Amino acid sequence: MEQQSKDPLHGKRLDAILEELVEYYNGFEKLSEQISIKCFTDNPSISSSLKFLRKTPWARTKVESLYLFVLREKKRKESRG
Repeated sequence: MEQQSKDPLHGKRLDAILEELVEYYNGFEKLSEQISIKCFTDNPSISSSLKFLRKTPWARTKVESLYLFVLREKKRKESRG
């Protein structure tokens, strides 16, 4: 029997994470208030942000950390009703 990973990032693609964050924050403007990265502030797009995040480990780590925070927030809101 295979053991499933408890890591919420396991199997999650970076593009899906980014799209979910943009949706959660209603666009790049609010997302850039959470993570101040130039690719979110200057003419942002999913495609240009992905290029930057794929070659910049520290920025990707920040995005993944924010995603984990958002998942916890969503879970809290669901449990409250």
